[in-house]
Amino acid sequence: MNTSAANSQFYEFCFPKLDTLVQVEAADEAVVIRATRDTFSDARKARFIRELAAEGFIADDFRWAPLASSAGFGGVRWLVDFRWLKLDPSYSVRTQRFMICLLSGAILAWLMMIGLAFLCAPKPLATSPAPAVSAGTRPGGSGR
Repeated sequence: MNTSAANSQFYEFCFPKLDTLVQVEAADEAVVIRATRDTFSDARKARFIRELAAEGFIADDFRWAPLASSAGFGGVRWLVDFRWLKLDPSYSVRTQRFMICLLSGAILAWLMMIGLAFLCAPKPLATSPAPAVSAGTRPGGSGR
């Protein structure tokens, strides 16, 4: 059983200029930082960790700890992972309702345009049928 998850505290940060969200999981023996994109340089990662320690989000022991490249014996581990993001279920319900209304409106508008196209289409002129021409007469002639 992993007891570090019970002792962990989670903090979330947003960096709009970098288009990145960051989650910090601070435990007594390790710190895991998950970023949604790989937009931080190594120097910026080190500054961010020092800022976290200075503000009290993580223990001061991690202020100068090197970044761990794998799950090790403590320290700070930086991951690029967006699986921790969860959408609120109300967003999907609202999106479905919007899409149903949008598609219904589009179908209704399309049916109205097709109906108007058929109603406003020019009707063929009503002409009387041409008289049948017999084999012995020429049109417009006397029969000779």
